Amino acid sequence: MNTDQKKFQEKSIFFASLGCSKNLVDSQVMLGHLKLDGFTVAESPDNAEVIIVNTCSFVEAAKVESIETVLDLASYKEDGNCKALVMSGCMAQRYSHELENEMPEVDMFIGTGEYHKIVPLLRAMEEGKLEKKSFVEIPRYIHTEFDPRLNTSPSYMAWLKISEGCNRNCTFCIIPTLRGKLRSRTVDSLVKEAEQLAATGVRELNLISQDFSDYGVDLEGGGKKDGKNPMIYELLSRLEKVEGIDWVRVFYFYPDDLTEDVMDLMASSTKITKYLDMPVQHFADGVLKRMNRRVTEEVIHQKIKTLREKIPGIVLRTSIIVGFPGETEEDFQALLRGVKTARFNHLGVFKYSDEEGTPAVRLKDKVSQDVIDDRFEQLYEVQREIARELNQEYLGKVIEVLVEGAHEETDLLLQGRHAGQAPDIDGKVIINDGMAKAGDIVKVEITDVLDYDLVGRIV
Repeated sequence: MNTDQKKFQEKSIFFASLGCSKNLVDSQVMLGHLKLDGFTVAESPDNAEVIIVNTCSFVEAAKVESIETVLDLASYKEDGNCKALVMSGCMAQRYSHELENEMPEVDMFIGTGEYHKIVPLLRAMEEGKLEKKSFVEIPRYIHTEFDPRLNTSPSYMAWLKISEGCNRNCTFCIIPTLRGKLRSRTVDSLVKEAEQLAATGVRELNLISQDFSDYGVDLEGGGKKDGKNPMIYELLSRLEKVEGIDWVRVFYFYPDDLTEDVMDLMASSTKITKYLDMPVQHFADGVLKRMNRRVTEEVIHQKIKTLREKIPGIVLRTSIIVGFPGETEEDFQALLRGVKTARFNHLGVFKYSDEEGTPAVRLKDKVSQDVIDDRFEQLYEVQREIARELNQEYLGKVIEVLVEGAHEETDLLLQGRHAGQAPDIDGKVIINDGMAKAGDIVKVEITDVLDYDLVGRIV
């Protein structure tokens, strides 16, 4: 194809962002840079001159989805107006050289640390000056408040990425390979971006990273000191002072580094939601050790006990891996007991699968798929009952709900979330009486309880 055919006349772009909210933030920064360069976002790929897929490769299903999405969109190079198909993110970071050979449809691969270079790379492509297809290095970059960002989430909420990369090195996880070592943003940078987001109408800030509990350890003054975590405390206390923000939600705070000063701040705050995503992955000490987790079953339960004493009514979310190599029936029973004792409001259960490049692949005593499937079903049923019982406690109460708009299945109902429900992953509050617009925070009396959702009326 000659260079004239590569010229972007309309500068229109279609973007597909796959995987986690952290990947979505990267996509939004890319879109911000592209918009500053004069690109407009196309609603569909039909007429877009540039198509970018920001991919995920965390687990096998995510890899399959990434490949299928890219191949589906590749058809627009023949049937549409696409002049450049770009694959970015974790899949490109991990497999760019193999994919160059296997997916000739893709014009460019951009790794997880180069996404901010999207505009100069597209310009070089236009001018026929790209000397290679893959732009993948060891990830060292993280955006700041000075980078443009197009918030594609609903106008009332945003994800705020506080750090990138991870130093934890769990044996099942490929993230440190894909995202690099921990790189924290400064408190000043995060507060400034929070203020910028609030100025656009954002009311809910969701704080994300690979590991919230390690935030700041790479910065001067970061890390735990005398049983306290001063930088995390400073970040949260300053974010809750940002005018216009009503909810600040914390994700991925590992139990081993959760300190009481942070718990006390959450307890006294009117803006930090009484919600915590605290990944535990397992309860059996032997499995936790093989996972390279720096925690024991006793410590996990102690942290949960302290949290509930200090913050009555706190909503806890966690994630569990079932079927990890070497997980015996005794280990699984310990996991079941742990889940029943902890009584998490929200629980994500993942079936273990070998992930090439991780230490867990080399572990012996693999658990058969049939056993993994059976244990998954047992956990699922136990958690469903727990979630329903905990939801019953809302019956008859009046709670604040952030309205998201019309119900996804009918315009006759509204839907929203209370402070104990995170976007995309938790249940909803279905509103069957009363009117409000998206972004409103209203008082709702809960009149009915479903397995994961609540039903109520505006009062």
